Order: sequence, then structure tokens, then C-alpha cells
Amino acid sequence: MVASTRVGSIKKYFAVLRDPRVRGRTRHRLIDIVAIALCAVVANCDTWEEVVDFGNTHVAWLKRFLKLPNGIPSQDTFERVFAAIDPAVFSRCCVDWLCDVSDLVGMSHIAIDGKTLRGSASATRGALHLVSAWATETQRTLGEVAVEGKSNEIKAIPEVLKLLDLKGALVTIDAIGCQKAIAKQIVDQGGDYLLAVKRNQERLLDDIQTTVAKALDGELEKHQISSTTTTEEAHGRKERRTYLTIANLDGIRDRALWTGLTRVCMCYRECTSNGRTTEEVRYFIAGGRTGARRLAKATRNHWGIENNKHWQLDVSFGEDASKIQDHNRARNLATMRRLALGVLKRHPAKKSIRAKRKLAAQDLAFLAEAITGTGKSEKI
Repeated sequence: MVASTRVGSIKKYFAVLRDPRVRGRTRHRLIDIVAIALCAVVANCDTWEEVVDFGNTHVAWLKRFLKLPNGIPSQDTFERVFAAIDPAVFSRCCVDWLCDVSDLVGMSHIAIDGKTLRGSASATRGALHLVSAWATETQRTLGEVAVEGKSNEIKAIPEVLKLLDLKGALVTIDAIGCQKAIAKQIVDQGGDYLLAVKRNQERLLDDIQTTVAKALDGELEKHQISSTTTTEEAHGRKERRTYLTIANLDGIRDRALWTGLTRVCMCYRECTSNGRTTEEVRYFIAGGRTGARRLAKATRNHWGIENNKHWQLDVSFGEDASKIQDHNRARNLATMRRLALGVLKRHPAKKSIRAKRKLAAQDLAFLAEAITGTGKSEKI
């Protein structure tokens, strides 16, 4: 494997990760443990036992870039180390390394969303909930913060935003993130926002609905309104979406309290399948130059995180089936899944993520190419 000039080594980006073990009483280097685990998760390993099996099966290959002074660590060693290393620092190392091996484009839209590690719940602790920033164009995780339970997601969102460079980006968040402080933070960091509005902001929702009704009834000036409609048909299912953005904020009583507020928005969705029609209306507030077309693209891309990330983590990586209850271990393994998803998505092979993982387990040249981007590097 020969490194391309733009690909940094794992050693470079994980140098800041502190070894939690007692100095002088370790048989295996921390960087070796981390590198083996990262390669194994890409190569279709979902448990610590499988990580060890991968290491023992490919020890000669691993020795090409790792010292392995005492061979492959045991399952207990992997479990102890990943229970002890700092999950926040480990996550930052993984994100920085993935940024280096990925194209630094497609940062115009960042979706903030959460996912629960259901198997991490125990009799004494709730399930771990990860709130992450997702670059919708490049489909990779930019940062992540963990909390216990979905109800604490609102506390994690500001911490996730602090990890990001938001200059010029549109940030989308569902209704739990529709908070005045969060809107201000996004604007202060140089970004625009699109926040879903529900009954958690009842006064705001009432005002938006009244404003939309006036726009639809022709009571507002046309130049203050932008609209577009999209239609999709597939497999006997027809979906029609109408998007509306309104720059007239006279009816929004608390408009001065929402930093950077420029528009209120609506998305009306009508879906007909098997002769049955359903309707849905969603409302948003927006900052920046958010017209109807930008609204349409952003809302579709935001909810695409379910298929492009969450579904992949559960189906292709078995995340929902994982029963690791130690929260540090669970979070660190979840971080590696997200890194693996990122490197596999950027690989141009026209295969599913599950197929790419299996191929990485069978073909070390493919694994090297997925990790380094070249398949030729003597360094990972």
C-alpha cells in the first residue's frame, strides 16, 4: 500500500489520544490496538471477538505497518482499552482523520440529528443517545456528542455546534432544536438555520400558521413569497410536495427574539398509494437567503439521514443489535462504525455498504484502498 500525499496516517491523527493504562505494564501499543480495531470494523467485524479474529487472521498484513511486539491483543485487552479511552477525544481523532482522507467539499448543508444505541441500556442506566452533525452532500459525520436518553438531546446540540465551522453553511435541526439560543449560536458562528417548528413553540407555530394562511389567501405581497412544487412517482406511489417561504414577518410576535430570522416556511406533502391519500404539513423558521428551492432541497436531504446513515448503521453494521452496555465501549465502537461508514461511502465501487464490508474482509487490497484512498500505501 503507497500513501498519497494528502492521506495522513492513523498514527498522526491519533497521537493526541492519551493511553489510559499504567505506564510500563502494557504489552501492546495503543496505536496498534486502535489501528487493528479500525481496520476490523471496516472489514465487517461487529464484536470485539470478531476484531480479535480479524487480527489473528491477518497478522502478517498488519505487521507491514504496525509493530505488534506481542502479537494480537486479546479480547479482554480490546474491551478494557476502549472502555477507558476518552470517547470525546477518540471521536475527534476519527473525524479529523476522515476529513483528511475525504474530499473537503459539500459543507453547504449540515444536518443535526440524534440516534439511540438501544442495546446500551441496562438495569441501572438508560440508553446512550448520540447527537451528530452530518454533512449531507458528502455523507459523513463531522462531530458527535453523547448524552443519556433522547430527552437530553437539547443539551447536546450546542456542544455539537461548537465542534463545527459553520461559515456559509445551512444547519437543519428538527423541532427539539428550535430554541432561541440555538438559533443565535448558529448565526454567531457564521451559519444560516432551518429549524422545524412544532407545539414545543406553540406561540411561534400559531403565528406561522396564520402567516401562511394569509399568503395562501393572497393577503401578502407576491414578492414576499417564494414557492415551488415537486412531484415523484414510483412503484405505484405518487408524492406531491409544495414548499412555501414567506419574508413577511409582521405576524410573528416574537420575531425580534429569534436572531437572524428572515423567513417562515411551510412544506405540504400529499402522498397517494394503493388508492389511499395521506397529507402532512410541516412548518419551519429560517435564517439567511432561504427560498423555496433551498427549503425543498434542505428538508429532503435532512430526512435522508435516516436512510444514508441511521438505516445503514443498523442494517449494514448491526448497531441496534449490539448489546454493549458499558457506555464508553459502546460509544467508541459507535464512533468506529461511523468512520467505517464514511470511508466506505467515499469508495467509488458500485456496491452496497454491506457488500463493501464483506469485500474488505475478503480482499486486503480493497480494505487498504477503502482506508487510504489508494490501495497502495505502506502506511495507514
